[in-house]
Amino acid sequence: MSNGPAGHVARSTVRPNSETDGRVPIRTFLRTADGVAVDSVYDPGLAVYETARPSGGDPVFVVAHGFTGDADRPHVRRVAGVLRRYGAVVTFSFRGHGASGGRSTVGDREVLDLAAAVRWARGLGHARVVTVGFSMGGSVVLRHAALHRDDDARTDAVVSVSAPARWYYRGTPLMRRLHWMVTRPEGRLVGRYGFRVRIHHREWDPVPMSPVEAVPRIAPTPLLIVHGDRDGYFPLDHPRMLAAAAGDHADLWLEPGMGHAENAAGDDLLARIGDWAVTRCG
Repeated sequence: MSNGPAGHVARSTVRPNSETDGRVPIRTFLRTADGVAVDSVYDPGLAVYETARPSGGDPVFVVAHGFTGDADRPHVRRVAGVLRRYGAVVTFSFRGHGASGGRSTVGDREVLDLAAAVRWARGLGHARVVTVGFSMGGSVVLRHAALHRDDDARTDAVVSVSAPARWYYRGTPLMRRLHWMVTRPEGRLVGRYGFRVRIHHREWDPVPMSPVEAVPRIAPTPLLIVHGDRDGYFPLDHPRMLAAAAGDHADLWLEPGMGHAENAAGDDLLARIGDWAVTRCG
């Protein structure tokens, strides 16, 4: 599914102005480097409403949802609601999800979507960006950080929750079911009408860099890897592989009793992630 460099430029139909000053929610479509319209939402941090200062001094969290999610899903809105206590939040729907255009490539071209959202966040005046990804989005934030270390789509801290370490994993029943949905025509119909996600029919060509290959390239950007010990998709060898590849520059949290991705991430965990990000990104 790859046919070009991951992430280049984003264009928004809405631009910040002196009247918004970072304190007004914004919803718009961003244009990715390969021309896909990505539905995106900006929510100012809650502290901004309590002060006269603009939001640029606080970090902005760019949230990358999991497969079959979108910016309007309740679990994504809940994540945004908790993280807004620590800074502004950008949520968006990956290609093929929600109101965004295009078709899902299940973690490949989605790096372009995240790069567009990060550039938009910086364009709104935020000097510090934290990317927070869940499941598929967790793999995307890792690859994005590796590919965008020195440009205007760079991130200042990375949080990857419930992410796979390697591609084509079929070691659990849930992953075998997901592979059926992605690779079979009848499965893609189930995805479209059952889960509201439009999945590309083409296989990856070339195969993108895997998350475990990306992780060593992220340093020295702070990295947090979070995984539940009851994850039904990816067992604990995945986060351990990622942490081993990262060496000393990553923190690994193995969460007792936690399942998979946004639905399993409780408010207390999200608050700890917010605290970690504010501390680590300066």
